[in-house]
Amino acid sequence: METIVIVGGGAGGLELATRLGNSAGKAGRARVVLVDRWPTHFWKPLLHTVASGKHDPQVMAIDYAAQASEHGFEFARGEVLCVDREARRVSLAPWIADDGTEVLPARSVGYDKLVLALGSVTNFFGVPGAEQHVLTLDDVAQAETFRQRFVDGCIQASARQAAGGQHNPGIDIVIVGGGATGVELAAELSHSARTLAKYNVHALDPVRHVRIRILERGSLLLPHLHPRQSKRAARHLRALGIKVLTDTAVARVDAGAVLDTEGCIYPSAITLWAAGVEAPPLCATLGLTTNALRQIAVAPSLQALDDPDVYAIGDCANFVCPVMGKVPPRAQAAHQQAMYLAQVLGQASPLKGPFAYRDYGSLVSLGPLAAVGVLTRTAGGRKYAVGGPLARVLYALMYRKHQMALHGVVRMSAQTVADWIRKKLSPAVKLH
Repeated sequence: METIVIVGGGAGGLELATRLGNSAGKAGRARVVLVDRWPTHFWKPLLHTVASGKHDPQVMAIDYAAQASEHGFEFARGEVLCVDREARRVSLAPWIADDGTEVLPARSVGYDKLVLALGSVTNFFGVPGAEQHVLTLDDVAQAETFRQRFVDGCIQASARQAAGGQHNPGIDIVIVGGGATGVELAAELSHSARTLAKYNVHALDPVRHVRIRILERGSLLLPHLHPRQSKRAARHLRALGIKVLTDTAVARVDAGAVLDTEGCIYPSAITLWAAGVEAPPLCATLGLTTNALRQIAVAPSLQALDDPDVYAIGDCANFVCPVMGKVPPRAQAAHQQAMYLAQVLGQASPLKGPFAYRDYGSLVSLGPLAAVGVLTRTAGGRKYAVGGPLARVLYALMYRKHQMALHGVVRMSAQTVADWIRKKLSPAVKLH
């Protein structure tokens, strides 16, 4: 019985482990092992809702151990130190508890097939001061740090304003990057500022005193969408009181300010970097062919070009589709690649033929009541612009689709009802 090790429990990795566990794992054809440094999974496209306080990650997180027990695979917690491709072993760092106690020593896991689903990390593009002075949204812990800084900052600014004597009261927040993450976070933060004021957490004017800026080096926000949709999103953000600054490249980040290449200074109590991603540093240590973003080059079978026993999916993979070119780092790409590999590695008769990516479009949230995006028709590739309530409903359905892939229809439906009840009983955002 062969051992399939999946490193990374993100959208693609956890779905692949679940599908392989349900097929090959339960049938005894393969031992499936999922490795991740965290104990729980959170869908990365919703990290901005954790940062804004809209969602509680403890409620939405999926325990890897529980998922493994229910779906026929094993979970090994630990951070990957290195991969010995010659010995076919993955080395894990010791698991250290919060109090410094060693829970598990350094260890290794052998494999016959290795799937790298490592996701991505923030790309600072070498901007001076960025790595030292900004916050990012690579994981739940970072999103929670941002949320706490935001709430505490609003309370502190409110207290200073009440004390009087402040020339420019309030709090300044700068978001670097006008892609989906930056736009979605800005819209949710505007809503959170209003909600916190409603519950008297702070006494600031949510528009005049909670000053949110988006700095985008390109000429448009959301460059992956049609320009008409990009402009629509910019108008919506400006209507919320958010300042949108396009054609603005960041030259340096200081502790309390962001400077652009034109010499303009933007004061910032909190700076969030959402300007781009790259593959984790581990990818560059494996002896595999990578691109400038450290993404692993893969063949149409999703196998690494240098090792047929190693596969890569999701944001850490550099897959070039013959039709549309390089596959973008999106959750739908990881989902499709997970489905493909589940058939290739999990069936008694492996699926033949290369992986083919299908772009179904993209949706971007603009807060609780709005969204914009483009849907792509499978036949013919025709694109349809969507917005308003319809786009908002479709955006919400993306997460439910992810839940259904992991839990099935019945449990996904039950979770949807539970989330609706919880929303009716609790404030719209976390208040502390």
